[in-house]
Amino acid sequence: MSAYQHKGTGDLSQTWPNMAHYWMPFTANKQFKTNPRLLVSAQGMYYTDIEGNKVLDATAGLWCCNAGHGRAEISEAVSKQISQMDYAPSFQMGHPLAFELAHKLSEMSPDGLDHVFFTNSGSESVDTALKMALCYHRANGQASRTRFIGRELGYHGVGFGGISVGGISNNRKTFSQQLLQGVDHLPHTLDIANNAFSHGLPSHGLDKAEVLEQLITLHGAENIAAVIVEPMSGSAGVILPPQGYLKRLREITQKHGILLIFDEVITGFGRLGAAFASERWQVTPDMITTAKAINNGAIPMGAVFVSNTIHDTCMDGPDELIEFFHGYTYSGHPVAAASALATLSIYENEQLFERAKNLETYFEQAVHSLKGLPNVIDIRNTGLVAGIQFAPSDKGVGKRGYGIFDHCFRNGALVRATADIIALSPPLIVEKSQIDDMVNHLSDAIHAVG
Repeated sequence: MSAYQHKGTGDLSQTWPNMAHYWMPFTANKQFKTNPRLLVSAQGMYYTDIEGNKVLDATAGLWCCNAGHGRAEISEAVSKQISQMDYAPSFQMGHPLAFELAHKLSEMSPDGLDHVFFTNSGSESVDTALKMALCYHRANGQASRTRFIGRELGYHGVGFGGISVGGISNNRKTFSQQLLQGVDHLPHTLDIANNAFSHGLPSHGLDKAEVLEQLITLHGAENIAAVIVEPMSGSAGVILPPQGYLKRLREITQKHGILLIFDEVITGFGRLGAAFASERWQVTPDMITTAKAINNGAIPMGAVFVSNTIHDTCMDGPDELIEFFHGYTYSGHPVAAASALATLSIYENEQLFERAKNLETYFEQAVHSLKGLPNVIDIRNTGLVAGIQFAPSDKGVGKRGYGIFDHCFRNGALVRATADIIALSPPLIVEKSQIDDMVNHLSDAIHAVG
């Protein structure tokens, strides 16, 4: 049997693959394969699907492609590096690009977070940060600090550590008996009753940070290693921190000697108009986890930014001692590092972080123009990201959100659906006219789906 089959009629430039064998991630496979959405190329702000239709990318791929698609600088760097040296081990070995990239990243990180550990994804970055927290407390003579605190509706990847500190029920319940012990959760900060249609950070909800003091009283500060939160919860549907909330978490964790980890896999590298959310909101954690836009999604890569205090404490031992028994075969992969260096140059040369900041007001006004459309119950935004939440359909939770997502795609725009929330997070190269286009696509879909 041929591995490929044609679908439909007409002079198609692409053939349709046999889709029976690929078990797709986070996808209703049977539903998808009945009516698939296949992308075959990308350039600038647009994908092209298998039937030759242009699709406006309103999601930067999956929060990844902040510099847009088809960047020649990145592909040239990858091609050059893969022909020069395709792979090099990072265990007891090294290659120059990994050190160069770590130095470059340290120059853009918050003050005091001058060390970088490379991973291959956001999930790996989170599990790495959790292990680092344990390593630090042991090295600091406080080995009893083993408990972690996450947050409801938080998403920290799909490793067992990330699922454990995460707070999305569907990610947890299937594996509930295998999750880490000694984990608690803060309440989420979504409060539609008090904060619906906020422009920027909501004004209500600072008191939710005070729950951390209650958890510390319950478990004992001497037993808590770290608190991990997304500054802005992306995967759960763009849930924003109330004004002053992150600063209060920082104050409480510092008071009790608890590490604070910001998961910036989504917010890192310009999404909020600054290199990191910690810069945007002037709160410096002890670690930052990243991935996605670190190299524009070109090759799997992630990184954990680590405070000097954590790093130096863990390095206090015999020279021949392996300080941190952890790592990945592809940590600091040379081709991934080359793509990251090229991406950081684009961000700098084109001032894309500043561009995102300058577009924020226009983007905000555009997305809030959807207020008043059928079943829209909330709109929330910051930087170049927005969430539009809908009342659930009487057909079931998520049916309306999926219908709007699918209608947008079939008519030329890629948005992201999480249950009945649509997220917009365009590449930072987006033009005002393209912001208008994506909002118009959404408006048409909202009216069509009902």
